[in-house]
Amino acid sequence: MNNMKLPVGIDSFEKLRKEGFYYIDKTGLIRDLLNNWGEVNLFTRPRRFGKTLNMSMLKSFFEIGADKTLFDGLLISRETALCEAYMGKFPVIFISLKGVDGLTFADAYGMLRLLIRSEVSRMQALLESERISEGDKKPLERILREQVPRVVYSCVMSLSPYRKTNMPRRVCARRHK
Repeated sequence: MNNMKLPVGIDSFEKLRKEGFYYIDKTGLIRDLLNNWGEVNLFTRPRRFGKTLNMSMLKSFFEIGADKTLFDGLLISRETALCEAYMGKFPVIFISLKGVDGLTFADAYGMLRLLIRSEVSRMQALLESERISEGDKKPLERILREQVPRVVYSCVMSLSPYRKTNMPRRVCARRHK
């Protein structure tokens, strides 16, 4: 019997699939979105109902350079025409607001700016594209150059995902005033 791990608190589709966590296949959502196209799709669910995980799944499916093996054995993999037409074909902007918090509005705003900066950095290849005008590149370049308030705290929080793979013990990040 295969003992799969329960994905408590995990909202990364890639991590869930690569590390053998229990997963209820919701890839039919991809098919439904593509077949029932809407200019805007709104996903409303209570907290802890998998909104971020579903968005992560969509990112993993549509993003250029997608790992197609993540979808092996899942419902969407049977939709070969959709997979050929859409899987790994698009640049994806992925922003989850669940990590944006702070004791003050300024702190939360700083975290939001850091989140946007991180996503712009991930899309840095766009700055080298000839298809994007110089005028459209300037705001993105400004975001990358910008100094974010409380940069030390923000950098520690940004680096915290890497601590698990590089540190032998648990590392704590605390904010001091």
